[in-house]
Amino acid sequence: MTAYEKLKAARGSRRPTGAAYVDGIFHDCMELHGDRRFGDDAAIVGGIGWLDDQPVTYIAIDRGTDIQSRMAKNFGCPKPEGYRKGLRLMKQAEKFGRPVICFVDTQGAFCGADAEERGQGQAIAESIMEMMNLRVPVISIVIGEGGSGGALALASANRVYMLENAVYSVISPEGCASILWKDAAKVEDAAEVLHITADDMKNLGVAEDVIKEDFNDFPTMCQGIRETLKNDLANMQQMSPEQLQQNRYERFRKFGIYGERA
Repeated sequence: MTAYEKLKAARGSRRPTGAAYVDGIFHDCMELHGDRRFGDDAAIVGGIGWLDDQPVTYIAIDRGTDIQSRMAKNFGCPKPEGYRKGLRLMKQAEKFGRPVICFVDTQGAFCGADAEERGQGQAIAESIMEMMNLRVPVISIVIGEGGSGGALALASANRVYMLENAVYSVISPEGCASILWKDAAKVEDAAEVLHITADDMKNLGVAEDVIKEDFNDFPTMCQGIRETLKNDLANMQQMSPEQLQQNRYERFRKFGIYGERA
């Protein structure tokens, strides 16, 4: 598949939502609401669940499953109160020593006037900054589209995984084509040059690994993800809080390092 074909697959309306992964991987979940400042954003669902016998905090961007739920969730584009809710849950997880598991699927943060009025940029920046300093293990999985800072706000983690047809980019290919070529029709070219695919991200070190998709047997797929999470957490929980912070810092500091041949 080309990068553009994978982009279309990542945006497919029949892909499982963030909430579907929460239900498929964890059990006895209790969803929590609100940012304690403004309100509750339905685009981000979060709470406490159990990964087999271990309590975890989950945070997932959810696009909805039909037109009514998608409109209510801004088609998976969170507003500031969504990111602040996520951050509140992360700090709560840190307080009680729970690992944080995030599921990312968004074209980007909501760009409406109301979101800007309530501090969209600040909410994203605070989430990234605080996430980098969490003293508990953090794992993020890009399950569909990872768009710009809206995705990074929930992906500043110790480990990042991507589904095989997921994409991750600093800007949408449509936006890139409009800026570089002044022609949104060149979206296929933009998708190629941006290197947005899961394999690209693994090769660049942005993602640790690529998770195979099998939506025809979604329970088995979720079981595989569950085992990956358990193995990672078993390793990371041997690390001190300071080591977890340093691990996250070093992971992101190495991005962009490259060598030139003489």
